[in-house]
Amino acid sequence: MSSESQDIEQATTAIAAQPDSKTRRYDRQLRLWAASGQSALESSRILVVSATATATAVLKNLVLPGIGHFALLDPADATPADAGNNFFLRGPASIGRPRAQEAVPLLRELNESVSGEAVLDDLHARLASADGRHWLAGFSLVIAHNVPRSAADALARFLWDDTARPPLLVVRSAGFLAEFAIQFHEHCVSEPHTDEVPPSLRITRPFPELLQWARDLDFAKMDPTEHSHVPFVVILVRAVEDWRNQHGGALPQGLPEQRAFKATLRALQLKPDEENFDEAEAQAWRVWQDPAVPRDIAALFDLPTLAGPPTNPAFHALLGALAAFTTDLHGPGCLPLAGALPDVHTDTASYVRLQGVYKRQAALEKARFEALLAETSPDVAAVLPADELDTFVRNAHHVRVLRGRRWGALDEDGAALASLLATAPRETATHLALSALSILLAQDADASAVTPEALTKEVQALVGADVELPSEVEDAVGEIARAPTADLPNTAAFLGGLVAQEAIKLITRQYVPVAGICVVDLVDMWTGVVGA
Repeated sequence: MSSESQDIEQATTAIAAQPDSKTRRYDRQLRLWAASGQSALESSRILVVSATATATAVLKNLVLPGIGHFALLDPADATPADAGNNFFLRGPASIGRPRAQEAVPLLRELNESVSGEAVLDDLHARLASADGRHWLAGFSLVIAHNVPRSAADALARFLWDDTARPPLLVVRSAGFLAEFAIQFHEHCVSEPHTDEVPPSLRITRPFPELLQWARDLDFAKMDPTEHSHVPFVVILVRAVEDWRNQHGGALPQGLPEQRAFKATLRALQLKPDEENFDEAEAQAWRVWQDPAVPRDIAALFDLPTLAGPPTNPAFHALLGALAAFTTDLHGPGCLPLAGALPDVHTDTASYVRLQGVYKRQAALEKARFEALLAETSPDVAAVLPADELDTFVRNAHHVRVLRGRRWGALDEDGAALASLLATAPRETATHLALSALSILLAQDADASAVTPEALTKEVQALVGADVELPSEVEDAVGEIARAPTADLPNTAAFLGGLVAQEAIKLITRQYVPVAGICVVDLVDMWTGVVGA
């Protein structure tokens, strides 16, 4: 009996297949961005400028998931205010000591696999030397919090001057108000993890095996059980073919015909509670809302080339192959099949058959895509990892190419600011108040000149003297003047999560980062985006 129990245990436990310690440690995040995303994190090098409470909160949320290396650039010594609001200092014991040097050991304790260093140097000094500029350009991402306006502008211009240099994430906060913005030339995303555009099921462009299944359906001869388990995809393919045969090959056009098409589906039901036919009616929108190439994807085929060295050559090679696939005489005339299926009310045998039908066709189309890539970009095809190609083909309906702008460019466009102030007064007012604060602090770092009147004057100068300021500006400058240099722990913690999340999107090239300036108000508890 004990021997039998041991055999069963050995057969079901599979000790040899247990995940290693790293997989167990990062289990939750691997479910979010998979091994490819984790590998990108572990090979990343992050520079954080200034060792403030907010900056170290951001780093905490990057060290924990396992970035490769970080550098904390800050020559300042810790003050009593720092000791009171920064959890990565040793309280009063850190006062008078370099705060970057004090914070790094405590940050590294969070994850022994992450290396980190404190760099007790000034940002301007690094930008002034060739070695310093080379060092700055060697990071995967640069994050700067409450950096003086001149230094932030110089850093942004340096990183913007070359497309090969890393993206920049600028964070500004004062009391309960904050904002952050991302600077990049181009950001390509193969895995946006979005359901905005569901992949096509090819209901109006069925491939041979799917079409034959639909044609073979004989609803009149089916028993009630079989009839109630025909997958809705096959029902729709058959209904579309019958409709086309009766309407000169055209699909339902306009609301009356769409309603008539749905009526034909209801007419096929044997009884009112057949869920598969209810699904077919609910999914009928796919018949008239399934373009061969979605508009957003088609727009990517005509993107102008960026000046300077290409930043994402493999992605653009894949994009070129995708464009060729959609016009290939031997292809389906649309994007490659993803092979994934939504939930379907059917029996096990039918679902397994449906899965097989889609997987076989998806494999055929992926092979054709791979051949086109080899024709159009042989150098890329020769070295491209198989999993990267698989990911791109699987997400062809969702791929994104984002084009950014230099940080600070918006504040140089008074007309754009005035327009935004009229359309999004709350978000724009907060951004303008923070910009006005940075201007005043550049003139007087101790914040003695920061008053509501002075802030309002600078806001007016940014948008133009003839622009009437809404009441939201008064609210924002009042809050800023109340705590112009306060780096509050709760604001720091909230920003730490938000900014680290965007940093991870940039590093892993998964999910879609915020476009524009993300504004945070922890007084009234809202976030918004302006200048997207």
